[in-house]
Amino acid sequence: MAINDDTLRLARKMRVDIAKDVNATVRKQVQAWVRAWDELHDEWSTALMDLATTRDDGQWPSPWEIARADRAQQALAHATDKIIDLSEYLGVTVRDALGNVLDTTQVAELAMLQSELPTVDAYRAQVGARWNRLNPDQVDAIVRRTGDTITAATPRLTAAAQDTMRRTLIRGVAVGDNPRKAAADMVRRVEGAFNGGLTRALVIARTEMIDAHRVAAWTARQMNPDMYSGWVWTCALDTRCCPSCWAKHGQVHDISDVGPADHQQGRCTAVPVARPWSELGFDMPEPVSVLPDAQERFWALPQADQVKVMGPARLTALQAGVPWEALTARRLTPGWRPSWTPRPVADLWQFLPTTNPVGV
Repeated sequence: MAINDDTLRLARKMRVDIAKDVNATVRKQVQAWVRAWDELHDEWSTALMDLATTRDDGQWPSPWEIARADRAQQALAHATDKIIDLSEYLGVTVRDALGNVLDTTQVAELAMLQSELPTVDAYRAQVGARWNRLNPDQVDAIVRRTGDTITAATPRLTAAAQDTMRRTLIRGVAVGDNPRKAAADMVRRVEGAFNGGLTRALVIARTEMIDAHRVAAWTARQMNPDMYSGWVWTCALDTRCCPSCWAKHGQVHDISDVGPADHQQGRCTAVPVARPWSELGFDMPEPVSVLPDAQERFWALPQADQVKVMGPARLTALQAGVPWEALTARRLTPGWRPSWTPRPVADLWQFLPTTNPVGV
């Protein structure tokens, strides 16, 4: 494994470049949701003022009264229509950005592979000429797959946001003798419920764009099997990374594996591993990989940063002797791919060696 500083630099650059496209798409979503609420605000203000003045005992209307309130039901219907439109816009903006993401992936995948080869320009150029890029049909298939996944997810997004707004209406507020204030409080609560759909939309956008990148990298490896011995799971190893990603860092996978299969919105990277130099016809010693060791890096952190990554209870379990690899667990999520996520703290203690006297 000849991963070197240049390889890691290229991997970081790829993450940054893809993040730019992802963040640009996220900004478009946020702007669209803000505009949508601006259009709905006055209608909701009027409807909620009506509800706040429905009764003369200072109480919020009952669910039955809310169900019969035309303005409130109309506002809810219009908000639902807006969320449906925003869901469609989500698919459009993600698909529009995928061309750049897939191009970045292919350029970076080849550059990382070449960086692990001997510094012989002619040979690196030859490898570049032989390296098979994704053809238009393969690119279209990845874009379609991403669009189909988003289309399948958006009905749940719409239903969840609609249900949250409806429950917010029913829960109500204490009206007392100030219906105007009660109505204003309810507008803020409904806006929060409406924007819960935005939170879900952003998770979908980030996750599916990054997964499209990973599928593109996997496809490239399948098309050039004679150049790879596999890929290695790499994590940024900073305090923003979760315990699962720290634990998976450094694991070597076969090129047939799609990954890294980290959690939603995960930032981990599959760094390609070129075949050994001896298999490529070079009679020279191959340098040792400089990929950082996750455990060495973690235990060298200040304790405050260790707590930021693990949390106090999980850190205590590690210090007690729970093995590093127990930090991560495979999770099945309906409607989404399997992923590796942090193992719950309560489940960690079962991995404590029996010879260790420290317990819960």
